[in-house]
Amino acid sequence: MMAPRLLSLLCATTLAAACSILPEPRPIDIWLLPAAAHTTTPAPEPRPWSLRLARPVAAGHLATQRIVVAPAPDQISVYKGANWNEPAPLLLRNRLLDAFRADGRIAALSTDEQRVFADFELVSDLRAFQSEYRAAHEPPEILIRLDARLLDSANRRIVASQRFEVRVRAGDERVAEVVKAFGNAADALSDALVSWVVGAGDR
Repeated sequence: MMAPRLLSLLCATTLAAACSILPEPRPIDIWLLPAAAHTTTPAPEPRPWSLRLARPVAAGHLATQRIVVAPAPDQISVYKGANWNEPAPLLLRNRLLDAFRADGRIAALSTDEQRVFADFELVSDLRAFQSEYRAAHEPPEILIRLDARLLDSANRRIVASQRFEVRVRAGDERVAEVVKAFGNAADALSDALVSWVVGAGDR
């Protein structure tokens, strides 16, 4: 009667000893996508049409919260111990939404999370959202590439399409500087895309 109880006690002691020597998991730093402060300007007359922003479609490694880096032209990796607070497509969609709100020329805005009708819908494919090492002994360069299409919601016809590509060099190789450069690149892309959508919608 004592043998099974003794064996159980021995197993529990062995497992406890094994657990005590396992390395503790490394904490993961969670990063927000930084944004430049928008200057206050007189509110423009809003357009008479509405816009719905869909989350960009992204493949495998770009659809996660990992911060992607290309250490070589044919190699993709991620920064260890560092994640975005949200998946990259959602980060970019929210940055675009903030840019449209700050711009003010389109007041009637919604996203694909809300079941409302809009005159136009912005859909896109996120082709690149990563840092890249393009030259030896130089900090990485941030690349954001987005293929955007503006749709007429009534008939799903493509009104306009455009590829946007932005490159911004980081100050150095530290993750904090890389994240800062990501923010600058996202701001530049957002400004260009907002102007393009407003022009295409007006036409």
